[in-house]
This record gives sequence, C-alpha cells and structure tokens, in this order.
Amino acid sequence: MPVASTQDVVVLTLGIVLAGAYLFREQIFRSAPAKPAPPPPSKITNGHGNPRDFIAKIKEGKKRIVIFYGSQTGTAEEYAIRLAKEAKAKFGLTSLVCDPEEYDFENLDQIPEDCCVFFVMATYGEGEPTDNAVQLMQNLEEDSFEFSNGSHKLDGLKYVVFALGNRTYEHYNAIGRKVDSLLTNMGAVRIGERGEGDDDKSMEEDYLEWKDGMWQAFADAMGVEEGQGGDTPDFTVTELESHPPERVYLGELSARALTRTKGIYDAKNPYASPVQLSRELFQLGSDRNCVHVELDIENSGITYQHGDHVGVWPSNPDIEVDRMLCVLGLSEKKDTVINIDSLDPALAKVPFPVPTTYATVLRHYIDICAVAGRQMLGVLSKFAPHPEAEAFLKDMNTDKEGYSAVVHNGCFKLGEVLQLAAGNDIKVRPTPANTTTWAIPFDIIVSSIPRLQPRYYSISSSPKLHPNSIHVTAVVLKYESVANRLVAPRFVYGVATNFLLNIKFAANGETAPLVADPASSEPAHASLPQYAIEGPRGAHVDQNIYKVPIHVRRSTFRLPANPKIPVIMVGPGTGVAPFRGFIQERVALARRSLEKNGPDALTDWGTITLFYGCRKSTEDFLYKEEWPQYTEELKGKFKMHCAFSREPPFKPDGSKIYVQDIMWDVRDSIADAILNGKGYVYICGDAKSMSKAVEETLARILGEAKSGTAEVEGAAEMKILKERSRLMLDVWS
Repeated sequence: MPVASTQDVVVLTLGIVLAGAYLFREQIFRSAPAKPAPPPPSKITNGHGNPRDFIAKIKEGKKRIVIFYGSQTGTAEEYAIRLAKEAKAKFGLTSLVCDPEEYDFENLDQIPEDCCVFFVMATYGEGEPTDNAVQLMQNLEEDSFEFSNGSHKLDGLKYVVFALGNRTYEHYNAIGRKVDSLLTNMGAVRIGERGEGDDDKSMEEDYLEWKDGMWQAFADAMGVEEGQGGDTPDFTVTELESHPPERVYLGELSARALTRTKGIYDAKNPYASPVQLSRELFQLGSDRNCVHVELDIENSGITYQHGDHVGVWPSNPDIEVDRMLCVLGLSEKKDTVINIDSLDPALAKVPFPVPTTYATVLRHYIDICAVAGRQMLGVLSKFAPHPEAEAFLKDMNTDKEGYSAVVHNGCFKLGEVLQLAAGNDIKVRPTPANTTTWAIPFDIIVSSIPRLQPRYYSISSSPKLHPNSIHVTAVVLKYESVANRLVAPRFVYGVATNFLLNIKFAANGETAPLVADPASSEPAHASLPQYAIEGPRGAHVDQNIYKVPIHVRRSTFRLPANPKIPVIMVGPGTGVAPFRGFIQERVALARRSLEKNGPDALTDWGTITLFYGCRKSTEDFLYKEEWPQYTEELKGKFKMHCAFSREPPFKPDGSKIYVQDIMWDVRDSIADAILNGKGYVYICGDAKSMSKAVEETLARILGEAKSGTAEVEGAAEMKILKERSRLMLDVWS
C-alpha cells in the first residue's frame, strides 16, 4: 500500500478546513451583536447603594439643609444639632446632620440650589482639624481634588460657618476661618456673618449673639419665613413594664460592655482598666490634691505612645443625680426601665444606649454638672411650678448680664438653677421633701443636656518602660465660685478629677477629708462629692481592685527620633505629665544603647532640658524623687531647672519667679540648642498665661541671639520653628 507523503497530508488537511469554513460560513463570519457601551464611570454612585452619598440622602429625605461638624469632644456636634433643631422650629426645615468622616465630598457641587450647607468646625491642637474632619479639609484644600463637575469649584453653593475655638490659643478658630476662605475662593456664597465661639469666655453667649442675625440672613437667602415650624419633640420616652434585666443598660458605654464580650477598645467602646496603683503627689498639709493613677492595660490590646492622651469616662456625683431626680419628681421611679426613640434620627440620634433607667441617664449618660445654658432656661420656663419660678427663668434667659452674674459666675448646674428659681435651699442635700418638682418631660431633658464626655489627660508614662500601664497625673479641680446676689461663694468640683480622687481613696482604704465651706467660719464639715465608683452592676470593682473606663487618643506630640537633637521642655504644674513620659522614653533608649555600645554610648546625645514650676518645693513638687534618678541614668544628658513661685528667691521687686524667668536666665544655652543644635521645643500646660509668656520669652531669646529684636528676628525664628514642627504645644485653658 503506497504511503502518503507529507505534502499530501498538508494538502488534504487544508482541503478539509476550507470545506468546513464554507459549510459554516454564516456562523463564523456573522458579526457579533454589539455590546451596549458601558456608562461612563461616575465618581459617585447615587442611591441606596452608597451610604457615603449625602446628596442622595438629602433628596430622599426632602431636606434643605446639610450640616457637617468637625468635633473632637462633642461640642461642635452639639451645636450642629442645635442649629438643625432651630431650623426646624423656626422654618419647618429638616436637616441632615453629618459626621464628615462618614461621607465622600466629590459631589459637594451637586447640592441643590434651594439647599444650604452648614459647617460647624472646631479647631484642635495647633490649628489642626479635628480627627473626623481631616479628610474634609484635605478635599477642600487640595486644588487637585475634583468635584463631580471636573473642577475644584463650588460656584453658587450657599453655606454657613460657625467656628469653635479658644482665644488663648494662637490658632484661634483657624479651621472655621480656613473653611470660610476656601469656600469663598471656590465660588461659594456665605450666608450671614461667620460665627466664632470662644470657649475661653462663653461659647454659649457667642453662639446666641451670632445666630439671630444669621437666621435672618438665612431666611432672606433661602426665601423662607419664620413661624413655619413648630415646637416638636426630638424623642419619645416610653416606660417599659417588663424587659429582660440583663439587656438593660445601667451605665455600660457599649453593647460589648453590657454583654462583657471582648473587642477593640476605643472611644465607642472604652476599656474598664484596673487601677494598679494610685497615690497623692502633693505633700501632706496641702489643701489641694494631685492624684497619680496607674491604669492596667495588659491583655487589652490597647497600645500607646509617649505624648498620647488618655480619655477618662467619669460618672456624675451622687448629690447631683439625687438633685435632678428630686427636681424632676423621679425619685420614686429612678429605677424604672425606659426606652427612648428618636422622632427624626437624621436630626437627633439617641445619644446613649437604651433601654436604660432614669437614674442611669442622669448618672452616666448626660452632663448634668455643666453650667446651665441661657437658651435652655428659656425652653424650660414653660414647665415652671409657679409664676415666680417662670419669671426667674425668663429673666435669666433674656438678661445676658443677669445670667452671667448669677448662673455663669455662680457655676450653677441645671438642677441648682431650677431649685433657686423655685425658692429651694441649694445648700442642703436635696430630697423630695425639700425640693419643688418641675413637670419637665424627660425627652426635653435628653434634648437639652449634652452627652457626658470623656476628660482627656496627657499620659505621663512611656510604653518603653511601662508597656502594660498608662499613668495619669491630674490636679483635682476644686475652686470657689464668684459671689452673687443669691448665693455666697461656694466650692465647685470638677467631675472627672474628683471621680479619680474617689477611686484613689477607696482603693487605698482612705477616708475622704472634710472641707470647710468658704462662706462660713465654722469648722470643716462638708464632704467631697461622692460617686458610684463600683460601676454598673458592680463591674468596676473586683476584690478592692477598682476599674476606670478609658480609651487612648493619638497625638503628634512626640520626641524627635534622633537622640542627638537637643530638646527643651517647658511644663509647670501638671504640664510636666507628658515630659515624664518623654524622659522615660529617653531612659529606655539609653539603657539599650549603654548595654549595646558601652559607657560612652550617650556622649554625642543632645541635652534634654526641663523647665518646671510649682508653688513650693515642699508642697507641690511633682515626682520630686524621680528626677535625680533620671539624671543619673541619662549620664548628665538630662537637666532640670525649677521655679518655685511662693518661696524665695523672689525678683528684686518682690514678685514671683515663673518658668519664663528661669528660661531667660539660661538664654544663651537655649539659643544655642535651637539655632545651632536644631533643637525642638515643647510647651505643655496653661494656655491662657503661661504658654503665651513662654513663647514671648523664646522670641526675646532668639531675637537677642540674632542681634535683633523679639518682634522682628525673634518672631521670624519662632515662625520657622512652628512651620518645621520644632515648636509643639499641648496646652489647655
């Protein structure tokens, strides 16, 4: 049989392929149906599919106002909600109140023409945005950021700005002002004047003075008339006859705390930290207290860095809880289980977990110890028990000077104001028998009083030496109020520091001392405020080990990474707290360096210098016994200069010596460290006077070193330090 050649096989194969192609030509060469062209990519997906789209929510809810708030401690959020409530009451307009970190801003240019955007912006730290407003500010500031119109323009956008800050800080209301400027530059149109609240004086008064003019301008710009709204409640409060006790919140701050399950601990789920150690830092005989508390974080998953802040979540003192229960006529119903529902969740969310009880709300969840606001008193006047009480509240509401003299200067809490208005004696412990009842609906209380917020303290330890504990250094707040026509001076107590003092007494088995009434010549008889420190369901005490709910807030207040760089720290009083952590950080690094490189390992390190001040070396010198130990461990690279304002030596004219004075005494070394050593400067403490005085002294020192003046050469050097983050502040008012 003949064998086919390779050429024959190729020809045969080709013929088969061609025949098949002919037979199936229609299927092979028929044009495929054209696929529909995909829509051009949109920057924003509208509708229910994108929870970060505020435009969709505005349209779906038929809202004409969207309010963004930049808030670190809750104050800006509180004012945002107040603005939303007022818009509803005045004009019948509903608002969308937004946390900016929960939304995208590419479609900010899509705000409908009949809508307005409010920005309620607090300034944090050194002119920085609050944590939740960082992304918003980046979007507004970066020219490369495009809105859905393909440009960085917001032509015709109507907006309102209320800025919150503290005038004692250099960057007063910087963020609110920046938002205003950026929006204007992008073509937006501001309605009314920019509001600026000053927390150093009275944020409330600044807001009240601003809002009336703003609302008038708003009505004109938006084409609305006042009187179209109504006085509608934000919440409904329902008493529950039966509810599983284990599902009732009795002070727990999160669902995980209620169920006692582990999770990530943060501001929304604080950690109940056991107190390892607590002690008094002031010497015996002092009429003041400063507590040092060490909080155990082992196995919690919580970490921290030197310079961070710890948020302490206190409760309200027993006497103020009892006062409010009596005033509201709820003493007999204090443990009644209640549920609270928001009538407009977009406007007002229930600010704490429910179901709960009346007493729990007053003890753990709302700030009943805050000074009663002037606007709040006008709202509550309609519930007065008699005409005289109504007239009193109306007078306080309308008379700015009278309110300032009586309520503000007297530091009166809401319960005390209501007692005074009704003619009750606020000096005696409140009981149902001696307290007039006000028929105020509880939903009004929830709407009127802000949430009880954590108090923040600079952490006074380093994780390099104390990886399993966070140290807190806190002066206990106790001061005299200003006398007024109704009440003589009396002691006012800080909520959180006295909460910590209570825990310190209990943990150490100590008895709280009696305190003398400042208006009386009688012996000491009044007791410090008492707290339910055992916590909800006794969860904060275990065999005499007490626990404090905390979370950590990150900070940029950090040492330079290179130990060769000189460091200057100024921290009088409890301003020394973060610097104790700084020095511990350096001590830990020194130990490792000495172990690895021998006794000369620190030779080329820069000097770390602390300027510290207090009243007397024998009274309130914080951590007096520790500083010599740090000096020894750092082999002379740590130096400390102290100013004792109430003990000799004094200035030649007899005036007191403060930290800025001892800085001037060593001005040559300070100038050398900053100008030649490229050193870093840190200031911590009082913003109102100390921080300003220290900065002025630094400007003098640098101006002189540059053969010039503080106002010119000194100011120029200070500007460089700030721009390069070599001058950092952690201050408070």
